[in-house]
Amino acid sequence: MSRFVEGVIANAGRARTGMVTGEPGEASRQTWSEVHQHARRIAGGLIAAGLRPGQAVAVLAGQPAEIAPVAQGIWLAGGSMTMLHQPTPRTDLNVWRDDTLRVLRMIDAQLVVVGAPFEQMAPILDAYGIRNVGPSDLATAQTGGGIAVPVVTGEDSPALLQLTSGSTAEPKAVRITHGNLYANLTDSSRHLSCGEDGVMVSWLPMFHDMGMIGCLALPMLSGLELVSVTPADFLGRPLLWAELISRYGGTITTAPNFAWAVLARQLARVEPGTLDLSTLRVACNGAEPIDPATMRAFIAAAVPFGFDAGAVNCCYGAAESTLAISLSEVNEPMTLDAVDPVALERDRVAKPGRREIPMLGRPYPSVEVRVVDDEGKVLSERQVGRIQLRGESVTDGYITPGGYESALDDEGWLDIGDEGYLADGQIVVCGRRKDVIIMGGRNIYPTDIERAAGAVPGVREGNVAAVRLLAGEGVTRESFAVLAESRQAGDEGAAQQIAREVTARVVAEIDARPARVVVLPPGSLPKTPSGKLRRAAARTLLGNTSD
Repeated sequence: MSRFVEGVIANAGRARTGMVTGEPGEASRQTWSEVHQHARRIAGGLIAAGLRPGQAVAVLAGQPAEIAPVAQGIWLAGGSMTMLHQPTPRTDLNVWRDDTLRVLRMIDAQLVVVGAPFEQMAPILDAYGIRNVGPSDLATAQTGGGIAVPVVTGEDSPALLQLTSGSTAEPKAVRITHGNLYANLTDSSRHLSCGEDGVMVSWLPMFHDMGMIGCLALPMLSGLELVSVTPADFLGRPLLWAELISRYGGTITTAPNFAWAVLARQLARVEPGTLDLSTLRVACNGAEPIDPATMRAFIAAAVPFGFDAGAVNCCYGAAESTLAISLSEVNEPMTLDAVDPVALERDRVAKPGRREIPMLGRPYPSVEVRVVDDEGKVLSERQVGRIQLRGESVTDGYITPGGYESALDDEGWLDIGDEGYLADGQIVVCGRRKDVIIMGGRNIYPTDIERAAGAVPGVREGNVAAVRLLAGEGVTRESFAVLAESRQAGDEGAAQQIAREVTARVVAEIDARPARVVVLPPGSLPKTPSGKLRRAAARTLLGNTSD
C-alpha cells in the first residue's frame, strides 16, 4: 500500500488523539482509531458497491464528522476523492446541476456520496441516473468490521482530484497522487513539529485544499488532535474560532488573510482575560495575498489574550503542489521585504524601498523552486519573473473535459502562474501573472491597489478588487478599475465621496489613476469558497453598475 495509507493506519493504531466535531452545539469526539474503524466499514461498502482501484468517488457533504471517515474509506478502498462544489441558499440549482454533471463526467465518477446538509440534492442526481449513497448506508452495507486489509495502492495512484477554484463551467481538477500527498504532508509535519501534543483548530471548508489536506489529512497522518467546525459556524459567529482555540488549547490554526482581519475586529471588542490564546504557536496565513497591516492588527488585538507574535506564520501554496510550497519559520516574527515599488514594477528587480511584502519561507524539501523570465532564462535572486516548481509534491497534470493534460514542461517544471522573486532563499510573491496591470511600462500588482483603497474610511477591509481594463473597454489604453464594497453604497453622496478618496489614495500610494471607481454594497464581490477574490468575475460587475 502507499506510504500515506500506511501512515494513516499506523497513526490510528498508536495515537490517543482524535477529532472533535459538533461545536458550537453538542461536541462529540472520536479517536483516530474510531475514525479508522468507521472508515474500514465505509471502504467495505464502497467495494461492495463496485468501486475498483483508481476509480473516482465524488463527495457532497459539509459535516467534518462525516467527511473524515468517508475520505479515509475511499483511500482504503483504493479510490480517488473529489469534493464537489457545494450549493448555498442563493445557488441557482439548475446551474449547480449542470456544473456538477460536467464535473462528474470529467472525473468519470462511479459514485457520489451525499451527506449532511445536502441530502436534498440526491433526487437531482437520481433524476439523471447518477448513483449516489449516504455515508451511513455505506457503513452498514457490510457486516462485521468492513475490509480486512486496504486495497493495494501505488504511489502514483490518484488520491485526490482537486477541483480548481472559480467557475466550474469549464472544470479542471488537479491530479494529486498518494506520493504527492505523502511528500507534502511529511514536509508540513516536520516543519510544524506535528504530533500528539498538538491541537489543530479549523473551520476551513474541506472542499478547499487547505481544509482537506492541511486540516484533515495532516492530523489524520501525524496524530494531531483536530477540532473541526464548518465555515458556516465561523461566518455566523467569527469569535467562535478564538473561543475554540482557548477552550481546547489550540496550538495550530490556519486561514486566509480576510479571516484574520475579521478575527482582529472581533477580539478588539472582547474584554482581556476572557480568552486564552497563549497556547497558539502557529497562526498560519495563506491561500490569498497576505497583508502585513492585517497581521499587525491581529497581533495588537490578540496580545492582550496571551498571543505570542512569533506564532504568525506566512505560507505559500497551491493545489498543483498538493498544498504548501513554503512556510516561514516557526517561532520567529513575520519577516517583510521592503522594496522600491517603481524598481519592482518597471525594472523587475527588488531593490530596497518602502513597499512591504511578506517573505514566505524557503521551499519545502520536496519542492524545487526557480524564477524565470518570459524566455525561460533562470533569474538570479531579487529579479522578478515567473515562479516555477518541480518535485515530489508537484502534480504531473490535470483532469479536464478533454482528458488528461500534462502540467509540466520537458524538464519537469510547472509554471504556477505567479510572479515573484527569491530573497535569501525565501519566496516572495508579487501577484498573479494574469492579473498584472501594465501602465506606462510598469507592471502594477492589483494587491497594492487594493490595499491602498482598502485603507479609505468606509471601505470594507479585504473587500476591494482592482481589475484590468484593456484598450477599447471604455479606455484608450490599458488602465484599471477599482470596485470597493461599502455599507454606505446606497447613499449616493457618501458613495461619491468614498470614490473620490479611493482615487486620491491610490494616486498618492501607487502613482497611477484608476479609470473608474465603483462603490458596491456588501457581499457584491465574487469570491472563491475560501474567500479569495475572483477578479475576472468581478470585472463583469462593471457592466452592471454606474459610477
